[in-house]
Amino acid sequence: MNYELTITPTADGSNTIYNAEIGESYHSRNGALQESQHVFINAGLNYFLSENNVRAVSILEVGFGTGLNFLLSADVCISKKTKLNYTGIEAYPLSPEMISQTGYDQYVSAELWQQFINSYPNPLLPIAIGTGNYKLQTEHCKLLNFQSDQLYDIIYFDAFAAARQPEMWSEEAITYTIKFLKPGGIFVTYAITGNLKRMLKGLGLTIQKIPGAAGKREMLRALRFENVSI
Repeated sequence: MNYELTITPTADGSNTIYNAEIGESYHSRNGALQESQHVFINAGLNYFLSENNVRAVSILEVGFGTGLNFLLSADVCISKKTKLNYTGIEAYPLSPEMISQTGYDQYVSAELWQQFINSYPNPLLPIAIGTGNYKLQTEHCKLLNFQSDQLYDIIYFDAFAAARQPEMWSEEAITYTIKFLKPGGIFVTYAITGNLKRMLKGLGLTIQKIPGAAGKREMLRALRFENVSI
């Protein structure tokens, strides 16, 4: 895939990457860091940990991108002494050079950053890192080609917007994604549309509309209370 990628500053001082071919940034221009913290860490990971007395958590991210959501999640789990098993799906992985230019090293510990960046020399191959406390595996494939026997506590759905990647928000894609969510698990995304709410309700999930990150009025969190067959 040929495209032009550029490091771009956002309103909170953190960087994102702009994809000229798609015409969109990997994170919000209103703040890459604040969006990840608000949508995925606070509304996702921290919410799940506050509602469940667990010592380990598993996360599937659709749209691994820059790795920022993983880094922030691992940092939280290290501080809470919670084991993290993290899988990121990314059809078009970024180069190590591009990852290293994001400046995300300033938001996590030096040790975590070095383990992450040192394990990212070849984006064409899956990587696995970790001490005993966190593990990352990246799967470089399209969503519908992802295969796993594992179910996850949390799904971070961080694809590009539906206007840019409508196939990622189709009923087929959302239904396939929810197959990997545990009963009792949660699905979080920065977006909220009537169509997405209808699809998730049809799959047996309970919808929560909550305040969005800067620049967005609302976002969506969905809870899977029952083991609904999909």
